[in-house]
Amino acid sequence: MREIVMHQNRLLVAVLVVSSASLYVPYALRGRAQGTLDGDVCPSEPTETTVTLTGETYRRDRRRPRRGFFTTGQNADLVLSHLNFNRTGGGNLFNHPASMATDGTRLILADTFNNRVLVWRTPPDRNVPPDFVLGQRNKQRNEPGTGRDQMNWPTQVTTDGRHLAVADTMNERILIWTDFPTRTGEAADVVLESNVLRQQDPTKYFEWPWGVWTDGRKLVVAGTQSSSVLIWNRIPAADNISPDIAVTNRRLGTPRTITSDGTTLIVGDHNANVPGKSAWGTFFWRTFPTADNAPPDFFLDDPYGGWLHGTFTQDGTLLGLDSAFKIWNTVPVDENDAPDVVPVLPWSGGAGDYAGVAVAEDRVYVVSGNANRIVVYDSMPTQNDTPPDFAIGSPSICTNTLVTNHFITNPVPASDGQSLFVSSDFDNRLSVWTTIPGESGAPPDIIYQFPAGGDGPWDNGIDTRAFALAGGQTVLIWQDLPLAGELPDRTLTEHIGSVELQELRGVAIDRRNFYLADRTANKVYVWTGIPSSTSEPAFSLDVAGPDRVASDGTYLVVVSPNAHSVLLYEVKGLSARTEPTVVGGQGVFNLPQGAFASNGRLFVADTGNSQIHVWSKIADALDGQSADIVLGEASFEDTTPEIKRDKTFWPAAPFYDGELLWVGEFKFSNRLLRFAP
Repeated sequence: MREIVMHQNRLLVAVLVVSSASLYVPYALRGRAQGTLDGDVCPSEPTETTVTLTGETYRRDRRRPRRGFFTTGQNADLVLSHLNFNRTGGGNLFNHPASMATDGTRLILADTFNNRVLVWRTPPDRNVPPDFVLGQRNKQRNEPGTGRDQMNWPTQVTTDGRHLAVADTMNERILIWTDFPTRTGEAADVVLESNVLRQQDPTKYFEWPWGVWTDGRKLVVAGTQSSSVLIWNRIPAADNISPDIAVTNRRLGTPRTITSDGTTLIVGDHNANVPGKSAWGTFFWRTFPTADNAPPDFFLDDPYGGWLHGTFTQDGTLLGLDSAFKIWNTVPVDENDAPDVVPVLPWSGGAGDYAGVAVAEDRVYVVSGNANRIVVYDSMPTQNDTPPDFAIGSPSICTNTLVTNHFITNPVPASDGQSLFVSSDFDNRLSVWTTIPGESGAPPDIIYQFPAGGDGPWDNGIDTRAFALAGGQTVLIWQDLPLAGELPDRTLTEHIGSVELQELRGVAIDRRNFYLADRTANKVYVWTGIPSSTSEPAFSLDVAGPDRVASDGTYLVVVSPNAHSVLLYEVKGLSARTEPTVVGGQGVFNLPQGAFASNGRLFVADTGNSQIHVWSKIADALDGQSADIVLGEASFEDTTPEIKRDKTFWPAAPFYDGELLWVGEFKFSNRLLRFAP
């Protein structure tokens, strides 16, 4: 492996979160919380662009004529940014673990993207694999399912030592084992299903359950989509027993996590509605609610953008993670009660949706899903900046196995038919395969890692020779495809001519024009040819909240997620006065994030419905007809996100090279799928 460090203008990293109203809410990191990273513990994040020539090998695709076209519900034929279909790499390779729990002896981990829960019978004192797995038949598999012995995207786990409960999020249910399971694949005893609870009492149900907690007496569930916290005064011993209490006050946004000692109730919220406070934070009830809609006592917001994932020890110590790892020796009494200790935690991507902490036999276990590892303190940290002692699921406390296994968050593909380029805003990275890979799990040949603290590339654009990245206030342009680690020929920041770049969400190149979509400006700017820093656009198109754009030289495709639609413009004769053809709309698409037209075909990533709509003739879309093919689901009626070969989980970025269709999944899955006729 060769690594070349090159100077590059700094880019601004964008971090994405999800609300019930939209699939993304961008925000810029406002510095770092105390204790989240220390250059003396782990290498500091890069301040210059690094270009790595990996030197790894893979089987190349044998380009051969493929007959026919895509068919509804067909399998993908290849996956990148994963090892393979239905393959985990074993018990000790995670994929975005989201929480942890313990009864003081056993350690339980929700390995979310792998659709499983891992169990260690005794607290691990080194990097050892779990003893058994729930949700799967063995440690090698990761396909989801709906049986009581299966899961689809489990998030929080909880135990009192006898019961085990799992928030089986995408199956819209809670799984409960009334006696702690002892073997791989053991089925749950009790199921609480969202749709059944809603039918029984439309005022007391959960939707999209993320958080769950029990002490063996009470059970608490956080419904993220339903903005609710449900309380059972006695843990259910049979299926679909309705909750006793529902907290649905207007301050709750998208509650995620539950922490409690049996007296205090703590709820982490991604999109709270507290006047004068940030949307990210944590609600505290000093005593358990005993009536519906009981208001919280206070709200602890996090200026760095996080909400508490926590646990209590037997002596009343509260340990929690939001933007940092924090320890309170006693329960906070109000929002001004600062933590007593803030140990060093080698974060990667922050806590976000995936974090947890557990204490067993004096060891403190902290999971970070974005770093894909558990780090362990051999004893309770008592001083600030105490580093962890070892890691589980990783060879070191500083190694992110998502990176070493070439897993990409939010992959956005582009291809000239001979090479493959995949950008990521979250990873702030560009991966290049100099030839089309012919096997799943193939590693890239070249990796561009852009500087920390800059604008991650939200979109990319490609023509026969040129390539561009765009995000935030930055555009990078290569006039020839970057197939040998070349730096971009042009870096355009903040302004191009008189155009102020505000929030770039789309970029496209064709033989005539260069396009940039700015969501804040509600504009798609059009330049004749590739612009320099002083070039003025030929004109602009008024589009409400434009996102990714694409052009094959015949049609310019603009996605408008909040309008649930895709706009098609004829490139020939395009002007500021050109009226687009609107495809989709409310009730057809659900927050589409990407679309692509090529060779007379149209592909739309219907992200919220986990479908790719395909028109084999773009003329049919222009005539107002529905798509004739759907990929990622068995039918247009099926909208369940699933990480399977014939399914998609929030597809966001399609690219069609005239033969192969590449689809990058967004946020809650990190696959890059390839479909072939």
